Amino acid sequence: MTPDHDHHHEHDHHEHDHQARPTATWSAAAAATLHCLTGCAIGEVLGMVIGTAAGLPSTATVLLSIALAFVFGYGLTARGVLRAGVGPRDALKVALAADTVSIALMELLDNAFVLAVPGAMNAGLTSPLFWISLAGSLAVAFALTTPVNRWMIARGRGHAVVHQYHHAH
Repeated sequence: MTPDHDHHHEHDHHEHDHQARPTATWSAAAAATLHCLTGCAIGEVLGMVIGTAAGLPSTATVLLSIALAFVFGYGLTARGVLRAGVGPRDALKVALAADTVSIALMELLDNAFVLAVPGAMNAGLTSPLFWISLAGSLAVAFALTTPVNRWMIARGRGHAVVHQYHHAH
């Protein structure tokens, strides 16, 4: 075998692997990020409402919001995988593989943003400052997480592991 032949064989194999993966377009990355962001937003808002209503300290409220963001993020993904006929344990494994990096990065970014806005954490649920800072934080998290999701999809990771289940149902 000549070195050129080996190179062609590797190149053909690489193209075949790439074709099995979803295309790492900006649109696919944005859709994956929006999906994660939806779960994060639901969890964060619910955590803030529960924490505020229960009179929890700010730190406990933030931790509750982060925990619920992961629960709802994973739950939305697992729900779709379950609909494709996958069992609960495997659906959870897929959700963990698909969303952990994305949700963790979004939580880091959006919580850092809200903490950086003077008075936002103490503004309360009835204050426009709270809601404006939350909306801004989610926009920043979306903008900065989308390129990471695109990079992961291109490598068959992150949301790419869910791709096969989107068309199964």
